[in-house]
Amino acid sequence: MGNMLQNLLFLGAGLLIGYLACTFIYRKVTEAKVGSAKDTVEKMLEDAARDAEAQRKEALLEAKDEIFKMRNDAERELKSRRHELNQMEQRLLQKEDSLDKKLDSIERKESRLNAKDNELEQMREKLNNMQQEQLAELERISGLTCEQAKEKLLNDVNKEVQVDMAAMIREMEAQAKEEGETKAREIITAAIQRVAADHVAESTVSVVALPNEEMKGRIIGREGRNIRTLENLTGIDLIIDDTPEAVILSGFDPVRREIARLALGKLIVDGRIHPARIEEMVEKSKKEVEQKIRQEGEQAVLETNVHGLHPELVKLLGRLHYRTSYGQNVLKHAIEVSHLAGIMAAEIGVDVTLAKRAGLLHDIGKALDHEIEGPHVEIGADIAKKYRESAPVIHCIMAHHGDIEVESIEAALVQAADAISAARPGARRDTLESYIKRMEKLESIANDFEGVESAYAIQAGREVRIMVKPDKVSENRAEVMVREIAKRIEAELDYPGQIKIVLIRETRVTDYAK
Repeated sequence: MGNMLQNLLFLGAGLLIGYLACTFIYRKVTEAKVGSAKDTVEKMLEDAARDAEAQRKEALLEAKDEIFKMRNDAERELKSRRHELNQMEQRLLQKEDSLDKKLDSIERKESRLNAKDNELEQMREKLNNMQQEQLAELERISGLTCEQAKEKLLNDVNKEVQVDMAAMIREMEAQAKEEGETKAREIITAAIQRVAADHVAESTVSVVALPNEEMKGRIIGREGRNIRTLENLTGIDLIIDDTPEAVILSGFDPVRREIARLALGKLIVDGRIHPARIEEMVEKSKKEVEQKIRQEGEQAVLETNVHGLHPELVKLLGRLHYRTSYGQNVLKHAIEVSHLAGIMAAEIGVDVTLAKRAGLLHDIGKALDHEIEGPHVEIGADIAKKYRESAPVIHCIMAHHGDIEVESIEAALVQAADAISAARPGARRDTLESYIKRMEKLESIANDFEGVESAYAIQAGREVRIMVKPDKVSENRAEVMVREIAKRIEAELDYPGQIKIVLIRETRVTDYAK
């Protein structure tokens, strides 16, 4: 029991000692940790303070560097500005010096000019004095006063001028005589060409046979209304004379003459001849002639074996059947040129198809040369371009009269074939071509006026008949227009005698009884 108590005492003392020891150790450990933490914190604070001080010093240094740099930049800029200002000041000073020098130079020149003016004035006075002295001396030597000398000089000059004028007058008289003879020859030639000679009459007239002499009166009609209607509708002059049982149709346009011939033949067969029937027959005849034109064009294409032509080109070829050039039928001429060019092309081994095609189309412009201004070569080239012919064909057309330089063998062959066809004996008559061109020019002048519906040159160019639109040309305007047309013809045409101008203004009212 005693031992147990003792043991308990020892156990309690041991626990107390252990607790105290643990408490002491814990306190020591805690104190050590607190001290260590304090040291750490103090160290960190010291480090932070050192870092802050270092950063502050670094920032201060950077700021000082930046301030130094900015100060240097400002000083450099200021120095540059000062330098520029100094340069500007130097230039201004130099300009000022230059201006001063120029001003001095101008003043010196002005002084010299003033001096020269004074010298010139003195020299002028001397010259005047010398002139007076010389005049006085001349008057003393010649024994004439100034006025007398002038009069004598004028008389001498007048004599020389009269001699020169006499020579000039003789020269002008000789020149006028020569020009007069030339002009006279031209007038006589034009007069001869205007006369309906045999070879012209053969190409510009058609004869229509009549069943009897009574038919002439029916063709003329009451107060000539039938013959006037037919002439106005066709533009062809009907000549009814003493020729037994025949009427002569005269006109330079063969297409219009053929229409008139066909219409008159139909009227004679029909027997009913009056203005309305005449108008109907003329329209039918026009359609027949158009059909004939198409047939002739197609026949020419078949005969020359030229294929692929535009239908309008075929129609224009057919129109050439009624066209003559220097008395030669143009369609037959074109066919002949096509054959000649093709034969020569085959002989020398070049493009036969191109040569024949270009030969057939080389004068196509003559189908429209009385409707379009310009030479038939240019008109033909434009027509070929319009209907999309090839460039070699167009070149052959343009070169066949030598207007442009020949650039292909085929073009040279077409040119040669054209010359061969035209140059053979009896192929052409020059007077017919000039006659037709004169007629076309006469009609062209009349058609240029506003309100003209149609114009026809008849009587071998001695008369032009003009139909105007009554709604556009009044009675008063018609009288003025006739005079204006006459003046244009006088100014632009050379012709002997006179040309009669007939202007027709007709108002027609038509109705139908049903």
